[in-house]
Amino acid sequence: MTAMTAVTVRVPAKVNLQLAVGPAREDGYHDLVNVFHAVSVFDEVTVTAREPGSAPGEIILRVTGETGSGPTRVPDDTSNLAVRAAAVLAHETGAGTPITIDLHKNIPVAGGMAGGSADAAATLVACDTLWKTGMAQQDLLDLAARLGSDVAFPLLGRTALGTGRGEVLEPLPCGGGLHWVFALAEGGLSTGEVFRAYDRLRPDAPQPQCDPALVAALASGDAAAVGAALDNDLQRAAVSLRPELSHTLAVGEEAGALGTLVSGSGPTCAFLAADERDAQRIAARLLEAGRCARTITAYGDVPGASVVS
Repeated sequence: MTAMTAVTVRVPAKVNLQLAVGPAREDGYHDLVNVFHAVSVFDEVTVTAREPGSAPGEIILRVTGETGSGPTRVPDDTSNLAVRAAAVLAHETGAGTPITIDLHKNIPVAGGMAGGSADAAATLVACDTLWKTGMAQQDLLDLAARLGSDVAFPLLGRTALGTGRGEVLEPLPCGGGLHWVFALAEGGLSTGEVFRAYDRLRPDAPQPQCDPALVAALASGDAAAVGAALDNDLQRAAVSLRPELSHTLAVGEEAGALGTLVSGSGPTCAFLAADERDAQRIAARLLEAGRCARTITAYGDVPGASVVS
């Protein structure tokens, strides 16, 4: 039998339909209520076994991708979350062999769509498959939670409620497809910087609560009701750091989007459309207004990290 030498995993971006943020905890994190929604913007991660004679446990990372996704801004050393994911799985299972990780980026870098977290999740799945470690999904979810607050969700995909730091997940029903426009800004925003701005702007933040109206709208597939319930506590902080985002949101609202919000910690702005044709129209309006670097149209929800070859 021929040994498996490479595994490719496709993994989706996310948008936060609700991001409720509590006060800073003693450990520096915040309690969150996070309604994650996976959308059809995908990175691909290929993990390839290195030739015999490579240094034990050596991990080489190579990054390519669409120019607008910002692949040149992705670190290619041990600080990269995908490299850390492979190292953690190898440590836990003792099955690690020298590998090359190839990331092909489509998810914007530092854009509030969890691209780095998605790549880490995809690397866990790819290495688990290549090394035949046979990890149960819950064990992979536990490893993902150790890597970062957003890493677990791309393993599940679809739509889910995240609590704790966002890593405790409960799937939510989504009764119909949702069509999205994402307006990408030049450059990124540091998640840590946005949370620090949030703490300054809202020192009296209450404990976060899930919005039942949003959950009901998702279950019924009522896109207009979903749009009306979109909410992100970090939006004010992101706009304080990048004031031009308020103009981008205004253009989408004027174009008739069912709902608008900054995605995660930004600076990507998300617009919910009535259908695919409406999404194309809103995207064109955003580009005409010159309020973003480029746009992406997508739909959700979609499955999580999946082996494609």
